[in-house]
Amino acid sequence: MRSIRAAAVGAVTMSLALAATACGGGSSSGGSDDSPKTLTYWASNQGASIAIDKKVLQPELDKFRRQTGIKVKLEVVPWSDLLNRILTATTSGQGPDVLNIGNTWSASLQATGALLPWDAKNFDKIGGKDRFVDSALGSTGAQGKDPAAVPLYSMAYALYYNKQIFADAGISKAPATWDELIADGKKIKAKGKSVLGAEGSNLSENIHHVFVFAKQHGADFFTGDGKPDFTNPKVVDAVKQYVDLMAKDKVIPTNDAEYAQNQSVSDFAKGKQAMLLWQSAAANLKSQGMSDDAYGIAPVPVQSGTPGTGAQTNSMVAGINIAVFKNSHNLSGATKFVKFMTSDAEQKILNTAYTSIPPVKTAQGDAAFNSPATAVLKQTLATSAAALPQVAAESQFETAVGTAVKDLFADVAAGRAVTTDSVKAKLEKAQQQMPAA
Repeated sequence: MRSIRAAAVGAVTMSLALAATACGGGSSSGGSDDSPKTLTYWASNQGASIAIDKKVLQPELDKFRRQTGIKVKLEVVPWSDLLNRILTATTSGQGPDVLNIGNTWSASLQATGALLPWDAKNFDKIGGKDRFVDSALGSTGAQGKDPAAVPLYSMAYALYYNKQIFADAGISKAPATWDELIADGKKIKAKGKSVLGAEGSNLSENIHHVFVFAKQHGADFFTGDGKPDFTNPKVVDAVKQYVDLMAKDKVIPTNDAEYAQNQSVSDFAKGKQAMLLWQSAAANLKSQGMSDDAYGIAPVPVQSGTPGTGAQTNSMVAGINIAVFKNSHNLSGATKFVKFMTSDAEQKILNTAYTSIPPVKTAQGDAAFNSPATAVLKQTLATSAAALPQVAAESQFETAVGTAVKDLFADVAAGRAVTTDSVKAKLEKAQQQMPAA
């Protein structure tokens, strides 16, 4: 699973604005095949540690070398550094040949002009665009443009719940609605346990959750023509509902306002809290000693009814894409590497290791991804997940609104009231920080 897409995304606003105008990363000079025997690869930190990622990836890179004669120089980059590293590379032209990106960044990085466009010709080199599921392709760049990246790992949010804590509190099934979750929370607190974990200082986690709440309120953060609409009354209500899980409903502990480094996952793994909203968490939980049979997995709650499209959306389309810098000195080898990483065989190996879902149709259908845990994630991706806005300013959106939510959680932790007016004021400030269209 993805690890920490944390508050360090904060430098994005200035860096991305520069990158978008500079069109760096070799967009003016183009790539070549001057170094056909080597590739550099920036992998995102998917496992519980960088060491675990290297243990997962290096055997596969050695396999690629045996097959092609191309040596891949691997660097696993922490989420706290990844986006800023990429943006620096887009402006300087000094970057890797191949890199992982969070799929929500696709349109923003596409706007820099630094990444290789995946037109029909390039997709044909890796087996065709139709190999990939539609939900994953929806987070590869702006609509109407050739994708800036190729889906590599797919993920969705789910509700993880501790079976023993539920049993001790007399709860027989996972809550299907937020009202049910709040009611269950009272029973859980009566038994001395925390209810629900959150990463209140993690900007990306904040964005993911308030995006889903906005969908459930029938709202979007951007208008149809791509303009920020953060103070839309329904958006304000959605953000307030999420923050109220701490402020009013008392199901998220106030200590979680400071969390940004997966502490809520650790709390859940250690049996300190009853529930966790997370992306494809199984590998992380296992690495922290929690057995698979100690917890259940259910869809993220909705306002009413059952998960689906529109107001029943209960996850963003989470995932990792793989991209190629246009100024690579081994464009041919980079394309071969993308083909290798998205092959059926590698998709099964890598997504099994990270307990994510293959975005490649044939691999996704493999029996390895038919467990009860992955069934919830697959169903969510297929029926009730929506892509974050694929707009050039998406990264600034994550920074501005994610910070607004972080500040609101901080207000709760400090004992300050969170009202509709205070939520609107912070969202208005966030909207003012967005670049002009």
